[in-house]
Amino acid sequence: MVALSPLAERLGSAVSAAVEQVRATPRRLLVRDAVLASLVLAVGLVPVPVLLLPAAHIGWVIALACWAASLVPACWRWPVATLLATAPVFAGPNFWAAAVLPVITFAAARRIAPARRLWLAVLATAVADFALTLAFDLSSAGGFGEVVAAYAVSAMLLLVLPAAVGAILGHRRPRVRLLQERNEYLERAQLLTAAKARVEERGHIAGEMHDMLGHRLSLISIHAGALELSAAKNAPELSSQAELLRTTASSALTELREILGVLRGAEESDLGPDDRIGTRPDVEELVAESRAAGIDVDLRWTGADLDSADPRTRRAVHRVVREGLTNVHKHASSARTGVEIGVESDRVHVRVVNGPAQAGGRLPGTRSGLVGLDERIALLGGSFHSGPTPEGGFLVAAAIPTRPAGTDRAEPSALPDQLPPEPLAAEALTWPRVLGAGCLGLLALLPVIIGLAVLVVALAIS
Repeated sequence: MVALSPLAERLGSAVSAAVEQVRATPRRLLVRDAVLASLVLAVGLVPVPVLLLPAAHIGWVIALACWAASLVPACWRWPVATLLATAPVFAGPNFWAAAVLPVITFAAARRIAPARRLWLAVLATAVADFALTLAFDLSSAGGFGEVVAAYAVSAMLLLVLPAAVGAILGHRRPRVRLLQERNEYLERAQLLTAAKARVEERGHIAGEMHDMLGHRLSLISIHAGALELSAAKNAPELSSQAELLRTTASSALTELREILGVLRGAEESDLGPDDRIGTRPDVEELVAESRAAGIDVDLRWTGADLDSADPRTRRAVHRVVREGLTNVHKHASSARTGVEIGVESDRVHVRVVNGPAQAGGRLPGTRSGLVGLDERIALLGGSFHSGPTPEGGFLVAAAIPTRPAGTDRAEPSALPDQLPPEPLAAEALTWPRVLGAGCLGLLALLPVIIGLAVLVVALAIS
């Protein structure tokens, strides 16, 4: 009793582990196992109502059918043990239960790796099959040579051939998965390399713009300040225009630094003094600057302020109002202008509309600013419209989401998420490979078909 205690403990722990593994199995896999096991049991019990069997054989037929059915769920979890456990069904008197052994062997062989372990399991199973075949057949059949020949044919059809087919398909699956992973890795590396190249090129462009435009704008701002001081003393009527020139140059320099920050990958939250851009005070300041320059412009703001809106939305609002007022300065400086901003829960509507301009007051334009606005707002998921009004004026209107989806520039760290989940799926599952795998799978069913045909012929002759 003491010697059996460690063996009982091992058996109990093995049973507990098996129960836990079954509980962790998804429900759909349990349903699959139950359906397949029921089919195997039904096939194994065919001789009971069809053939007139002795009472002793009926017990063997039922026992072997139940045993074969129990091997179906086991072949997915314990393939080596399942392969060894097919020996009683192989050597037993239930031919119908043995007819499903190629399928069980095929399923178990696909999950045994490496190949040396598989063929050692096949060899051990063959030895067990041969020993049980001798025990069953020598007492009732003819000579030893006849038993060995029948065993060799059965072992080849029911054991070796299905195991070989399962090994081929089982070893192909991890290789395909490895190719998929390598291809995905290479695509990710390629995207990261391209993103790095773009970031470096943006940094180069930002450096060039800083060295060239930044220096020029700084000089313009300095000279505009000197001009403002001189105009205040010598020509007070030009003082406001000189001040506008200085503040415009200063704003252009600030916006250039902002663009350089975007090119260098600066975060929207690190904009510093521009955090108020696009809010109501900012738009009122733009309107006040236009009034100071002599434009008859009114602002009508409905809804809440944009303090809590997305920075990209506020920036777009600022761009639309500024571009609209800039166009009024260029083309219709004497026309009455209205700036309308309506803030809703999910969108911001911006309109800059002016009346007809006086003859000869228009300057030629390239519409490049309007095209840039259209592209910028489209990236945010909004809509943009610009064009003449029926009254002879001009309208610039935009509808911008308060919380745009995504980002207005591609972050290198997010680029790999755009990869397809299975980059090699189309290549790995080409029709020739599918047909080849199907032919190998049919080889595993060949013993079943041959055995059923032999049984039908034997029943017809008898």
